[in-house]
Amino acid sequence: MNTVAGGLGLVPLAAVMETLPDGLVVLDPAGTVCYLNPAGARLLGRRPDQLLGRNLVGDLPDATGAMRGLLQDARRSGRPVVGRGGLTPQGTRTSVTAVPVGELLHVYLREATGDPTDWPTTAGARVPPGAPARAADADRATDADRLRFLAEVTETMIGTLDTGESATKLAELAVSRLCDWAVVVLNSEDGGPGKEGRAHRDPALRADVDTYRDGRLRRSGNTPIVTALRTGQPVRVALDDARIAPTLPSPEVQAAWRRLDTSSAAIVPLRAHGETFGVLAMMNAGARPPHTPTELATAVEVARRGALSLDNARLYGRQLKVAETLQRSLLTLPGQTAPEHLQFAVRYRPATSHQAVGGDWYDCFQQPDGATQLVIGDVVGHSVEAAAAMGQVRSMLRALAYDRPGSPALTLTRLDRVLTGLHVDAMASALVARVEQSARRIERDIRTLHWSSAGHVPPLLLRPGGEVHVLDRPPERLLGTGWTGPRRDHEVPLHPGDTVLLVTDGLVEHGRYDIDRGMTRLTDVLAELWDLPVEELCDQLFDRILAGGSDDDVAVLALRCHPRPRSAPLSMAAEPRPDRGSRELV
Repeated sequence: MNTVAGGLGLVPLAAVMETLPDGLVVLDPAGTVCYLNPAGARLLGRRPDQLLGRNLVGDLPDATGAMRGLLQDARRSGRPVVGRGGLTPQGTRTSVTAVPVGELLHVYLREATGDPTDWPTTAGARVPPGAPARAADADRATDADRLRFLAEVTETMIGTLDTGESATKLAELAVSRLCDWAVVVLNSEDGGPGKEGRAHRDPALRADVDTYRDGRLRRSGNTPIVTALRTGQPVRVALDDARIAPTLPSPEVQAAWRRLDTSSAAIVPLRAHGETFGVLAMMNAGARPPHTPTELATAVEVARRGALSLDNARLYGRQLKVAETLQRSLLTLPGQTAPEHLQFAVRYRPATSHQAVGGDWYDCFQQPDGATQLVIGDVVGHSVEAAAAMGQVRSMLRALAYDRPGSPALTLTRLDRVLTGLHVDAMASALVARVEQSARRIERDIRTLHWSSAGHVPPLLLRPGGEVHVLDRPPERLLGTGWTGPRRDHEVPLHPGDTVLLVTDGLVEHGRYDIDRGMTRLTDVLAELWDLPVEELCDQLFDRILAGGSDDDVAVLALRCHPRPRSAPLSMAAEPRPDRGSRELV
């Protein structure tokens, strides 16, 4: 015996109904199945657990359109309505009688027999010859079209993991079938308003949607959106001037609202994994009538599918935020360690197109012998794993370089040995450099840049006047490959006004440029920026090359040599201790 029969007042007849050959389905005011007998489940072509607690037409995407209309007619009229057909394409052809009983709807099912032209419809009327076949064809066409639309929603929504892009796509899908304009509103992590997706059927009116949404006054209290979020149920709203006028603070916003000509709205909650985190707000304009129950049932299914994709994007965004926060926390503020005659500027930008936070990093600090250490690197891979590996590699390199100041090649060789010995599962490119002043060069205010590269993008030297040198040398192996061969040092003199630029490959290869074309573009841009302050130079570099965002994260470290003040005391860095057999001065 169905355990909910008591709550529906059916206990005296429950034992009989459980054994009847005819089906009985009881729907609550929202259309949810709260009782059915075994015959009802059989005639619907479903197991009881697939029906109980679900909306008969909203949660079953294959429910036929004619049967939806029959149930709606019974609700509206308050009278019994009779029809024949199938509640689902998989179910048996049935004679259906929908009877309102208080707030409930009793649906009686019996397997259909006899001549289809003799089937009764509402109030005992007869169906004209050929009408059942035409109605069945129309039902099948309507159902197939609805299923195609829902499949399009699923396919479109799984195409991105960007939350903002996903919200916009869901709004665009809604206006293609269900409304004139739509807004997808997502809660932020702190529970307040978050990202929005917006769309209008008429592209010319999209700007008015933005003007209204950005300029309106937010209302507090029990608004339709709050109600939908709190209850998890759709809310339909009739809109008029008296309701909206208090939210329109300026003539510009008022004019935008008038052009949108909105007459009604339906708010459908976005819910996934037990959490309601946003709404799909669908607006009808002009003479378009309010959403029908059938349209609302379709919107509920669209919101359900969209919510799953949006929730995946939100979870992915959280993971990437953790990675980016970790990565930024490990990046050095160069002003804390820069000598007075050297100026540093650093920039880091995470990937935007695919939110693929990677393992790029930079570092700079003074060593105990007075030299300034520069590092830039890129761990292979993306996301939290790459950021965590970057933290390990960066910390090891920093400790080794500070503990035993020496040539960059020696530092990279020692780091390779540590990564291999400790079985650190990470590969990375890196460039390590030292800026030094020897006794014989300090009077002429000339410094020396020593560097060694483990498969990294070469450094660039920008001279006053715009002359750019790519300090390219024969490539050497990445860190973490297990290679134990010698690494080489290189050097170049630095004069007052010179700028050294260390970059990661995200800047060079942006826009799908290969390394050669990318370096040519980079040197051309640098040549035009030589007279800018180093901070502004970095900003302009990003603006010109990374306009619109990047598919990879990018790190940049720039060093500008200023003349040593005449009053400054003479100081020098010790000459680096060469790693025998691995040093090459060029």
